[in-house]
Amino acid sequence: MRGGGARRPHAYPNPRAPPPPPPRPPPGGGVEGWQAGDRVAVGWYGGSCGRCDACRTGDAVLCPQLAIPGVAYPGGYADFVVVPAMALAAVPDELTSAEAAPLACAGVTVFNALRRSAARPGDTVAILGLGGLGHLGVQFAQKMGFDTVAIARGPEKEALALKLGAAHYVDSTAGDVAAALQGLGGAKVVLATVTNADAMSATVDGLGRRGELVIVGIAGEPLQLSARQLLRGDRKVYGHSSGAAVDTQDTLRFAAQSGVRAWVEELPLEQTAAAVEKMATGRARFRMVVTTNH
Repeated sequence: MRGGGARRPHAYPNPRAPPPPPPRPPPGGGVEGWQAGDRVAVGWYGGSCGRCDACRTGDAVLCPQLAIPGVAYPGGYADFVVVPAMALAAVPDELTSAEAAPLACAGVTVFNALRRSAARPGDTVAILGLGGLGHLGVQFAQKMGFDTVAIARGPEKEALALKLGAAHYVDSTAGDVAAALQGLGGAKVVLATVTNADAMSATVDGLGRRGELVIVGIAGEPLQLSARQLLRGDRKVYGHSSGAAVDTQDTLRFAAQSGVRAWVEELPLEQTAAAVEKMATGRARFRMVVTTNH
């Protein structure tokens, strides 16, 4: 070689060498729009495909590939879980974790059903049932400006209904529920939170013009109603299933602003079985929240 100098090594990278691995993001990082330490809630909606017609038109909770935490992937009964970022809903500072948890499940179900219904402020809206869903439904209906009717079994529930914000109470054991609703001018919406098909069917004739029976409770038996009942006033009967993460976030924000809160009983994680048993037997008042020391 000229001048006797040493030959310099090849300056180009080896094309056969594998590319270096990308840098690993820190725990909780690498997700746009969220930062480590953000308070978030995850409800029934745990992610969806993002590509189907349901997802693209704002119905992600009806996605054929809907992911339910604890079913599609591990989740629940833990301090930390890994979920798709699309399933996250921000928790306002005004809400404690115990307050936010039931609002991300029962809360979004009734709130989203009411705001997507035909009812507008000032309309008569009846909440059928005063359980875990119903006690939140009455609160949301009242705060959303509806003339709120609570329907439940027995005169002893009236004080509870009024405390939750109902303007009227109908004891379903004391007479004709439909007649009572018609006496109030007819319901624009009846939100059925119970699991009794006969109780749902009994409200149909209480619907006003273009009234809606919106079902969020699951009944094992078929509803008993006729086409004539629906044609009289062009009424509708349909189901409503929860909501996506943005709906949960809206629910939490509205609850924080309006003061709607679930009535909860807290038990430590070690007593999970007792909490589940209390819910399953209908003795919870009205939602059980399992807590940890973290």
